[in-house]
Formats: sequence, C-alpha cells, structure tokens
Amino acid sequence: MTSNSASAYSDLMTFQRETEALGQIMGRLGWDQETMMPMGGAEQRAEEMAALDGVLHRRRTDPRIGEWIETATPETPAEIRQVALIRHGFERTQKVPEALSAALARTTSLAHRVWAEARETDDVALFTPKLTEVLDLAREKAAALAGGDSLYDALLDGFEPGTTEAELEAMFGALRPRLVALRDRIMGSSREIPALNHEFAEAAQLELSTKLAKAFGYDEAHGRIDKAVHPFSSGSGLDVRITTRTAPRDPFNCFYSTIHEVGHACYEQGISRDYLLTPLGCGVSMGVHESQSRIYENQIGRSRAFTTWLFGEMKDAFGDFGVGDADTFYATVNRFSSGYIRTEADEVDYNLHVLLRFDLERELVAGRLEVADLEDAWNDRFFKDFGVKVDKPSNGVLQDVHWSEALFGYFPTYTLGNVYAGCLNDALRADVPNLDADLAVGNTNAATTWLGDKIHQHGGLMKPKDLIETATGKAPSEAPLLNYLDAKYGDIYGV
Repeated sequence: MTSNSASAYSDLMTFQRETEALGQIMGRLGWDQETMMPMGGAEQRAEEMAALDGVLHRRRTDPRIGEWIETATPETPAEIRQVALIRHGFERTQKVPEALSAALARTTSLAHRVWAEARETDDVALFTPKLTEVLDLAREKAAALAGGDSLYDALLDGFEPGTTEAELEAMFGALRPRLVALRDRIMGSSREIPALNHEFAEAAQLELSTKLAKAFGYDEAHGRIDKAVHPFSSGSGLDVRITTRTAPRDPFNCFYSTIHEVGHACYEQGISRDYLLTPLGCGVSMGVHESQSRIYENQIGRSRAFTTWLFGEMKDAFGDFGVGDADTFYATVNRFSSGYIRTEADEVDYNLHVLLRFDLERELVAGRLEVADLEDAWNDRFFKDFGVKVDKPSNGVLQDVHWSEALFGYFPTYTLGNVYAGCLNDALRADVPNLDADLAVGNTNAATTWLGDKIHQHGGLMKPKDLIETATGKAPSEAPLLNYLDAKYGDIYGV
C-alpha cells in the first residue's frame, strides 16, 4: 500500500473497531433485558436501546467510511474481506433512515416484554397491536433496503448474505417430501420408544448442564450461563454468554438447549483473536452459526456414542430415573414426538416447524397476511402439517421470540444450518473415523477441534457457502442431512 492508502485502511479499521465495541455494548443490553433487568425497567431500556442505535447508525453511515474505502487498497485476503464487509454494511445502513432504525430498536425492546407477558398468559390479543407495529416498521425497513426488489430478500440478506428466498424455496421444496415420507414411516412403526417419566430437580439439571457445556469446550472464563424464557447466545470475542431453561419433567430441554447454545458460543469464542472487534470477528452468517449449534446438539450430542456417556452422567445425577440401559436411553433422547414446540422437536419434525414459519413470515412481509389473521393461519397450517390442533397460543403462534424482535428472515437459517451441519458431519466422520470411541467417554475434543479448524477460526473471512465448501470439499446440499436422518431414525424405529 502507499502511505495514503495504508493510512486510510488504518483509520477505517480504527473507526470500525470502535463501532464494533459499541455494538457489543448494545448486545449486552439485550442480554441483560432477557436475564436480569427488572420488569419495571422496560420503558427506560427501550429509550436506551433507541439512543444507542442512533449513535451506531450515525457511525455506520459516517461519510468518512466511504472516503476511506475508496482510498484504501487492501492487500491480504483478510484485509480485502474486511473492506468488502464494511462496504456492504455501509451501503446497506445508508438506505435505512436513522429515525426508522431507532424506532425499530425502541419498539422491539418494548415488544419483547409484551410478547413475554402474552406468552405467559396465553393472550394473543395483548401481543397483536405491538407485533403489528413491529411488522409495519420491518416492512418499511425492507422497502428501504430493497429499492424495488424483493422485500424478503432484503431482510434475509441481514442474516444469510448471498442466499435468496427462491434458493431457499427450492432447497426446502426438496427437503419436504423426504421429511414427510420419513415422518409417515416412523408414525407407522410398531416400535414404542419410552418417554421420560420422572421428576428432575432443577439444581441437578443446571449442574449437569454446566458439565455438558464444559465437555463441549465452552470457556466460562470468557462467558457465563444464565436462565431465560427462550435460550440464546450473545456476544463475541472475549465475552460470549449463553442461557438455558429447565422443565421439571424434561431435563433434555435444559441439556440440549445448553449444548445448542454452546455450539453458537464456541464458534464465537474460537474465532482468531486477530479479528477481534472487526467484521471478521463474528460468525459469517446465521446459517453457518446454526450449523454449529445443530451439529453440537444433534450429530454429536444426540449420537449413540455420546448418549452412552450422558446416560451414566444422568444416573449419577438423578439415580434411577426409569430408563434401564444406554440403548434405550439413546432411543429416548431421539424419540419422535409430534409436539407443538420447535425447540423441543425431534430432528425430523424440527425442519417442518421451520418451514411453517418461513412460509408464514414471507406472507407477513409481503402483506398477504396481516397480524390479526396470523393465529388462525398458524393453527390451520400446523394442523395441516402435523395433524394436531394447537391447544393454546403459547404452544402456537406465541412460542417464539423472533417476530417480537423483527427478526423476519431469520427462521429459514435454522433449516439451512441443519443442511450445512449434515454436510459437515459427513466430512467430520470421514476425517475422524474413530470419533465415536471418544464420544462414548464424553470426549468431544476431536470433533470440536475439527470444527474449530474448519469453521470457527475463520470468522467472517469467507462467504457462507464458500466456507462450507472449503470445509467439506463439496458444495452444500440437502442430501447428507436427509441421508443421516433416514439412517438414524430408520435404525431407531426399524423403518
């Protein structure tokens, strides 16, 4: 670089690191709101979020960014990618008026509290006005970003850059027939897989949950585990926090929520420290992020080998809890159950839950479905897909937090993450053929090290699809996931 271009790049990155630091502070406010903030603080927190969003919006649209980008001549792949990501963010943020961005921050902060209360009381009418406000603002933002093109693609770009609604529709269209066929075979099986029927003390659940987090490599020196209504991971770099939840008769809810969020957290903790507080210093997309949480939770955490170890740990923690041997325990962990809740769904039904939300939110964003009609649309679609009538709103349209936070375009990344996880699992098993011997004694190091090398350390260095293809040697495809599900559930249910 010339002296002038080197100075421009240095100034750009110094400015960007300060912006990233402020973004982390805003994320910490969100974490606090869901874990520790007193209920009475919601209105003030909304103003705090709106104020900080305004500061961030002004920084992200500062004209000097454009000048630095045009003058800088990055040379290394990392420098080139840093500038490309900053340019993308700069151009995207410029399209959204500051007042609209602040209004979204304020409204979603308030909407989260209203959603939580509505979910607790099963009162859809309480949430409908606030969700209508959120959706109106989200549509306005989408229109500003889209410039006449697809509103949904404009929102999707914030979570999975480089992927379009049409691509996802094609992929999900290929997934659905085999998922439904597998589901039908399982439901026609004569095998009865026992469910847990025992009370599990919360303190013991949380203690084993923490042990599981450590077993998967979560670094508590740079994180913490708390409880929340809806488990999540927050932060990047040196401060990455997770939450979990407990249910007296369902410890798997706690354990696998924890493992899932640890997958997210380990991705963030594993990114090269060279990228700290830069655009490369966080996960490249939500699809890749979900691939890490899902492969930790499912292909590793629900494997026959790992559940053999977990069975022993549960006996130590809870004594006799009604499951007689490791093989039965493996089947119970992976038991097919047509429940209402996405986060508690088996691996087959899970993606059908996501496809329901993907279709409904596209209708909402496009204006073909209004919030007032959302509950009926949800219930009708759920009955069509699962053959069960929704019994109460907290098991239906109120179960997920995402729409209260204007995260339209987020839901499809869960299934995209499953697809990526299927691809990664194939490659992992090929590269580490003796993996199950380690997992059977609770040692995940070979798997997490492989994922750290192939995915985590790179942060945002590569585009999402390129990262998966580089890690696996193949372009992403839904086939590995479907083959894995067919083999796993075919074995468990004899189908």
